[in-house]
Amino acid sequence: MASHHLKKLMLLRHAKAEFQEGVSDHERSLSSRGHADAPLIGRWMVEHDSVPDSILVSSALRTRQTCTWICKELGDKAPTPKLEDELYAARPSEMLALINHVPPTVTSLLVIAHNPGVQELAMRLASVKSDERAVMDLATDYPTAGLTVLTYDGEWAELDGRDADVTDFVVRRASSLR
Repeated sequence: MASHHLKKLMLLRHAKAEFQEGVSDHERSLSSRGHADAPLIGRWMVEHDSVPDSILVSSALRTRQTCTWICKELGDKAPTPKLEDELYAARPSEMLALINHVPPTVTSLLVIAHNPGVQELAMRLASVKSDERAVMDLATDYPTAGLTVLTYDGEWAELDGRDADVTDFVVRRASSLR
């Protein structure tokens, strides 16, 4: 296939959330560290020419807040995020089904969701040509605000297993809030 079909898929675990008494898991908000870390991922995207054309985001509060911070960093380049109830606590196969329905005109997609689904999907898609260190890092520990960047030479509808190349695994932390 010609290289103009190359697509970029970014899988992001939401930033750090609070555990709040009496609040449902779906409505948990970001912690102060989460509010500090989330913009750093958006800044990384801008600095590394990885601004998405499209964003799919879980309907949970912490993923929506993470998305808001990222879009603020992307500025007027930020696409309008699409809320997906199905991404909340989704298994890798459920996440992949949503990705498979992304229009072919989208060349760069950001998915903001939850673990263990995000980590498991990244592992499922990682080809043998992936960056070995990035794959080892994401397989060992997938912290909040962890971002896997994959490239894929094909159509979204055909993306399945072991056919995307992991190029980066990014973890950014606000230094004052470790």
